[in-house]
Amino acid sequence: MKAAVLHAFGQPLVIEDVAIAAPGRGEVLLHTAAVGLCHSDLHFIEGMRPFPLPGVLGHEVSGIVAAVGEGVRDLEPGDHVVAALSVFCGTCPQCLGGRFALCMDTDIKQPPGKARRLSRAGGEPVSQVFNLSGFAEQMLVHRNALVKIRPDMPLDLAALLGCAVITGTGAVFHTARIRPGSSVAVIGCGGVGLAALNGAQIAGAARIVAVDMSAEKLALARRFGATDTVDASAGDVVARVMELAGGVDYSFECIGLPATVEQAFRMLRPGGIATVLGLFKPGTRVSLEGSEFFLEKQLRGSALGSANIRVDIPRLVDLYLQGRLNLQDLVSQRIQLEDINAGFEAMKGGRVARSVIVFDPARPGGA
Repeated sequence: MKAAVLHAFGQPLVIEDVAIAAPGRGEVLLHTAAVGLCHSDLHFIEGMRPFPLPGVLGHEVSGIVAAVGEGVRDLEPGDHVVAALSVFCGTCPQCLGGRFALCMDTDIKQPPGKARRLSRAGGEPVSQVFNLSGFAEQMLVHRNALVKIRPDMPLDLAALLGCAVITGTGAVFHTARIRPGSSVAVIGCGGVGLAALNGAQIAGAARIVAVDMSAEKLALARRFGATDTVDASAGDVVARVMELAGGVDYSFECIGLPATVEQAFRMLRPGGIATVLGLFKPGTRVSLEGSEFFLEKQLRGSALGSANIRVDIPRLVDLYLQGRLNLQDLVSQRIQLEDINAGFEAMKGGRVARSVIVFDPARPGGA
């Protein structure tokens, strides 16, 4: 099969042939239908979190089941699925406590380089990253990384549910649990931020402020529920949010920078909650004014929106089909696997919300 392989950090991906194993016990072989380009992929490509090379990234994926391994009884060839990076065991303390995205079982949630599902010519191992490796025509994954969805859901849009959308909406619904009529600010209007805006709208927030440096993304934010926008390049963001809304009850940081985390915390009203969704380089430190905790402000982290993928992804599908979840406007362009490096360049330039690779139906991995 064809895959986009990373051989050196900071270098373009290379399209080449990669061998994929047959499904073992508890595993599922997929024909990849679509995969979104996520900022997390870009961070890994640039070496923010090194892993054994060569490797195949890609974790925002939809597909069609091609074959199942021993013990997989609830999926069969032809089923439409969404894959998510929060593969879980279901039996560790975190899973039993309902925190599936924080699963501790490294035999199921394997670090890059541990699985032996992918290889190059001569048997050289290829790292499976995020337990998925969606930048390929086919995928071999643990059953618990997959969620079956209804067949009338478009697969190119369904791919976005596995990362950007479940992260953004889940942070609103589960991590922060915002209340109807509340005020919300979202800092960073990429895929995750736009999903958070949409989630806040669905949850009934009365005032929704979008913050970004891109005029194009701020205009797009209004299509996802923003009632107000703040140009982060035009001055003091916190002062502007205070002027607009008197502060907010909930804020969501969707970039991964110390400065924006500090802004998210400072713009809160007393008793407010700031939720951090951005991915940080290891060793990053954030500085906050300690006296503000006396105002009962809270700062929280969120992993994949604190979601239960088996429950939440089918619900997101229903919200889309009801016309309440905006996925069409999240897709800036549909591209082929061969265009992946150009897709990441567009991301670096801030020109897109999401680029989605759609696989050719005529290829072995097509849908």
